[in-house]
Amino acid sequence: MTAETSQTLDRGLRVLKLLADTDHGLTVTELSHKLGVNRTVVYRLLATLEQHALVRRDLGGRARVGLGVLGLGRQVHPLVREAAMPALRSLAEDIGATAHLTLVDGAEALAVAVVEPTWTDYHVAYRAGFRHPLERGAAGKAILAARRPAAQPAGEPTDDDPGYTLTHGDLEAGACGAAAPLIGVTGVEGSVGVVMLSEVVPERVGERVRHAAQEVAEALR
Repeated sequence: MTAETSQTLDRGLRVLKLLADTDHGLTVTELSHKLGVNRTVVYRLLATLEQHALVRRDLGGRARVGLGVLGLGRQVHPLVREAAMPALRSLAEDIGATAHLTLVDGAEALAVAVVEPTWTDYHVAYRAGFRHPLERGAAGKAILAARRPAAQPAGEPTDDDPGYTLTHGDLEAGACGAAAPLIGVTGVEGSVGVVMLSEVVPERVGERVRHAAQEVAEALR
């Protein structure tokens, strides 16, 4: 038996998803076409969402996601962190290096979960809450690489792109990193990676990190 649902709530959520998928906003007419409802319904939906600061309209009348979603977004990190922990623990123990989950926060990469290996004599100290520009470090560069348009789906290995990013000395002298982007997770942009004290990243690490990123992505879908 199918549970009874709210059509109005469903439409409101669809409006938010449509607006979240565009950088330039949508007009009432565009939303009306995409939702398959008349403009009056769209006006009512937008007015309600505006009251909760979940939607804003610019001077040109285009609707965009409002700042109210930030309050909801604060609750996302703990959920994402919890879902990622099993894969991160396995990765850290397998590689013997500090594993981390990194999410985009504006123009920065923010480490939201970190797992250190239990059996190594030493490893890189890397703390949750650590920030750095997306252009520096394997975690940020992997995310930027996934944004680039390509014939092959992002994150899938090809001859030109193995599906992971390797760096050395970007954030700390003597430390190298490997990271792979989270692919196919709606509303979450990030990467999974490891950081270690080494001159080079061992050959198997990149592929192992890519598989860990796939595990996390699957847990979040």
